Amino acid sequence: MTAPALCSVLTARHGATLLVTLNRPEQRNALDLDMRQALGEAVFAARDDASIKAVVITGAGGAFCSGGDLKSLSEEQRPVFADRERIRRLHRWFRELVNLEKPVIAAVDGVAFGAGFNLALACDFILGTPATRFCSVFARIGLVPDLGGFFLLPRIVGLQRAKELVFSARELGAEEALRWGIVHAIHPAERLQDEALALAASFEQAPTEAIGIAKNVLNRSFNLDQDTLSELEASAQALALHTGYHRDAAARFLNKQPLAFRWKKP
Repeated sequence: MTAPALCSVLTARHGATLLVTLNRPEQRNALDLDMRQALGEAVFAARDDASIKAVVITGAGGAFCSGGDLKSLSEEQRPVFADRERIRRLHRWFRELVNLEKPVIAAVDGVAFGAGFNLALACDFILGTPATRFCSVFARIGLVPDLGGFFLLPRIVGLQRAKELVFSARELGAEEALRWGIVHAIHPAERLQDEALALAASFEQAPTEAIGIAKNVLNRSFNLDQDTLSELEASAQALALHTGYHRDAAARFLNKQPLAFRWKKP
């Protein structure tokens, strides 16, 4: 069911995929307080609905997200601790997005700047168009990365490249982002959403529980030593071995029947 047109975030079901659309095209989908709250609600809904197998996040009007809404943030003078709490509230749902135990795909056309860049980085796959542009824009206005930028960016591009992007606040085009491993694939703008939904649909027959457990451990792999990861591996595999999905797949394999899941890149 599609949300009303005036909502800053639209949600719609496409089979087992939840499509989340940032919907402030006149502001290039800048994140105001209402949009942040609505995004959080969409993340929790995707987490709690077992019928949702994958999530696609995109933006309306030829832009993904231009970052925080500076106009709305500048209109109110807040004490410093209120600003700290405002960022903390963001992370209550953003951590859930980063660690959502389902595949999450960002369909990025146009700008993904500042917090919008980091919102895209929180997803497991980023699909772009020739017009896609990324920028960790914070230094241009005397700020530091927020919405998980310190955590996500160096893990994806490496520390030195992360420093370059943060210190310079330069733009990164689609082709360079593809070479750096930020973008998974580039598609024409008119096909972007369909390609993202097709990628999401390829996981409909996937072992959602096993993928979720693997994602949970992979997200922690840079922070933990080998012994700790080995213990997580043992626990994760024990959980996976006792899922109905594994038992069915093992029976299919032993009976020489085709497996339900064979992922093909759309």
